[in-house]
Amino acid sequence: MPDQQLPAVSVIMPVLNEERHLRTSVRHILEQEYAGELEVVIALGPSTDRTDEIAAELVREDSRVHTVPNPTGRTPAALNAAIKASRHPIVVRVDGHGMLSPDYIATAVRLMDETGAQNVGGIMHAEGENDWEKAVAAAMTSKIGVGNAAFHTGGAAAPAETVYLGVFRREVLERLGGYNEEFIRAQDWELNFRIREAGGLIWFSPELKVSYRPRPNVRALAKQYKNYGRWRHVVARYHQGSINLRYLAAPAAVLAIAVGVVVGAAVTPWGLIVPAGYVAAITAGSVPAGKGLPAGARVRIPLALATMHMSWGFGFLTSPRSLAKKVIASRRPAAPAGE
Repeated sequence: MPDQQLPAVSVIMPVLNEERHLRTSVRHILEQEYAGELEVVIALGPSTDRTDEIAAELVREDSRVHTVPNPTGRTPAALNAAIKASRHPIVVRVDGHGMLSPDYIATAVRLMDETGAQNVGGIMHAEGENDWEKAVAAAMTSKIGVGNAAFHTGGAAAPAETVYLGVFRREVLERLGGYNEEFIRAQDWELNFRIREAGGLIWFSPELKVSYRPRPNVRALAKQYKNYGRWRHVVARYHQGSINLRYLAAPAAVLAIAVGVVVGAAVTPWGLIVPAGYVAAITAGSVPAGKGLPAGARVRIPLALATMHMSWGFGFLTSPRSLAKKVIASRRPAAPAGE
């Protein structure tokens, strides 16, 4: 695609308490190897750190950067506010702790042109800055940690159910009404389901890579994955037929381990075989996952794996039906592609 024909691009960023990474994340956007017009719209939640101050500095330093308020602090509301405030035909979602590879936008635009996809995305390339974060990154990019999700573990370019973040055609976002703001989490999966339901194509390519900074401690990781599980169950109830066996693995493990512990404590020690087997499995699985990492990171991988699995499974199992009913009440019919 000749440079003069490159479409203009709007990058939208939902941010909340991102003082640690925001400046670097925006720098990775502004330094993209892309010859088309570019703007960055940062949706500011009610941060309690220096995020707003840093964003204001970025606006003063570069006329391509703009901000919009997001008083709710909710990610889907931030995304919709940024979409509304942006103006270009290609919309790129980036989080405040995501670092785009230098040719990310150029590659995404090329792939959209080649495939006709309404959304393209690639690999969530988790990278840590200390031993704990490196352990989480290893867990998040291993099959024992996240199953066969291509956007975590890689794979061949192909149609996909969902992709990490995403590069969208504005027309599809406007036709489908943007993100469903009832989905505090899992809003990407839910939007991509509606795009596919309307006949659109979601395209995964390993050529696209976004570096991701993991949560900094066990508590934050547990909260993150509990919310993932909780809201993935809401998606399953909202969109019948959207669940598959991969999503049931963690809830099944939580139930099996809980039963094993109760049986082991109250009936027979043989019941402890199940939790012991799980510990042995994640310990063994952490060996290839931690290859090349420092010893401090390798020994933390089993804890990271257990935190992810147990928190996701617990969140899925305890997701209240009342939450799903509230979300279902907001359902809007899918608009067929091309309308």
